[in-house]
Amino acid sequence: MDKNPIPVPSHVHYELLLQLLERQTLQAVYQHPRLKGEVNELIISLRKALSQQRQLEENCQRAGLPVEPRWSLNGTPTQPK
Repeated sequence: MDKNPIPVPSHVHYELLLQLLERQTLQAVYQHPRLKGEVNELIISLRKALSQQRQLEENCQRAGLPVEPRWSLNGTPTQPK
């Protein structure tokens, strides 16, 4: 049986967004407590999404299904590590 890899976003996408929010967005809204709280919630949501994706990847591995990190919707997909 041929198992096609399951496409998932590359972890670097989450890391880039988290770094931008933590290093630049938080600084820009530092003196606005309400906005700072919203940015913090967004950061928490992204960390949770990354954690959930990692769990999905682990479950796929246990089920013998290959996972393929994707950098974009176009072009040649990358091979999993």
